[in-house]
Amino acid sequence: MKNTKHYTFEIHGDERGSLVALEKTRNIPFEIKRVYYMYGTSSDAVRGCHAHKNLEQILICVNGSCKVRLDDGNEKEEIVLNKPNEGLYICNLIWREMYDFSDDAVLMVLASEYYNEEDYIRNYEDFLRFIRENSR
Repeated sequence: MKNTKHYTFEIHGDERGSLVALEKTRNIPFEIKRVYYMYGTSSDAVRGCHAHKNLEQILICVNGSCKVRLDDGNEKEEIVLNKPNEGLYICNLIWREMYDFSDDAVLMVLASEYYNEEDYIRNYEDFLRFIRENSR
């Protein structure tokens, strides 16, 4: 799907363990203004269920696994996140739903903007209408 991209981050490791560095303009395509993470999410919960008008994100499942359903209004795709050195870039105007969390899942999100409720589109029909009206 266009406007999404898979990133594989370099692992630096030895007998002491592994380290993954995330750096603006080196392996993150935007300035990180917000970081948050989800954990303790039940396997039957669905998170997200929205799109953003402007915000870009990278999702990294730093522990365990989850699935991400993406929808740009024309095409749908399902991605499995299950490696702590892999990220999923999601551009603006992509509907996203995160689900099927493993018991040990920790999903970290890097965001290009600070929280702004006005940037969210929380209703799927409104999302489709917004896409139609803004693609002319």
